[in-house]
Amino acid sequence: MPPSPTPSVPAAAVPAVPSAVLPPRAPRRPGVDALARIGHAVPVPDPADASAYAFPDGGTWRTEVPSVEGPEALAVVLKESARLDVPVHRVSQGSGVWMLTDAEITEMVDACAGRDVELCLFTGPRGTWDTGASTRTDSGGAGLRARGHDALAGCVEDALRAAELGVRCLLVADEGVLWTLHRLRAAGLLPADTTFKVSALTGPVNPASFAVYERLGADSLNVPSDLTLDHLTEIRRVSRAPLDMYVEAPDDLGGYVRMYEVAELIRRGAPLYVKFGLSKSPGIYPYGAHLREHTLATARERVRRGRLALDLLARHGADGGLSPLGARLPGNLERFPVPEGS
Repeated sequence: MPPSPTPSVPAAAVPAVPSAVLPPRAPRRPGVDALARIGHAVPVPDPADASAYAFPDGGTWRTEVPSVEGPEALAVVLKESARLDVPVHRVSQGSGVWMLTDAEITEMVDACAGRDVELCLFTGPRGTWDTGASTRTDSGGAGLRARGHDALAGCVEDALRAAELGVRCLLVADEGVLWTLHRLRAAGLLPADTTFKVSALTGPVNPASFAVYERLGADSLNVPSDLTLDHLTEIRRVSRAPLDMYVEAPDDLGGYVRMYEVAELIRRGAPLYVKFGLSKSPGIYPYGAHLREHTLATARERVRRGRLALDLLARHGADGGLSPLGARLPGNLERFPVPEGS
């Protein structure tokens, strides 16, 4: 059965919702006034399409800057976000925990804690980088999945190491890795407040698969940026788990730019992480010093893209509903039962 909306609780038990998360006015649809004046019909949004869900803090959307591959890139993102007044709830890294030293991870944890930003690091080996050739075929083979026991164990090792160094959000690209890490969390081997984010490269594309990933332990799920608005509404009819979505996707994920749809993406997909990617930019995974200048330049531009999206929302009166900075937990989600002894 579809999960029901959060049950009502006594007023005294409801935390105060900051005024920042309350929309100040009804959003204005792009171009609607000018089109109306020349008699051009404008579709009217269907209230039934709107998501009934929100984050536990009452907000309907948060922000994420991806591809923040190390302390230097993080410093650029934090500096630019302060300069351009771009609120950042989460930064994520794509190369993997294993591509960072303990000192680098600790530096990133401390820097994020100082700005109330969540740090999310990718776990372990994956099919696109190991010895498997199937990912280089036209079909793409098994993609980013962890191939064999050793790759799975490597992801577990990364998760445990990152958690010990203070990381509380881990990026996964394999359903078996996700379920294993969820069992470790349930068993107390990973901190209870650790969250798991499903990668865009394996993100679910229909309501049934989305619900399965949620039940396997996912706390936010990056769906592909080519999903339609109707697809988001279909997902919201079966799950309240947070969505992540590139409003500008990297070229290897299609290069889609959906900035003018951000308000509607939030209305349909809430709770939603609005993710500022970058098209027309070469890939940087796995990151190293040979890619330094490009990585820092693209980190800076991702924040600027965020400013453009926020300005667009503000112009349309759709900038309400932003979660307070520091908010990171997803709320109560549906899970498969964890076997006894896990």
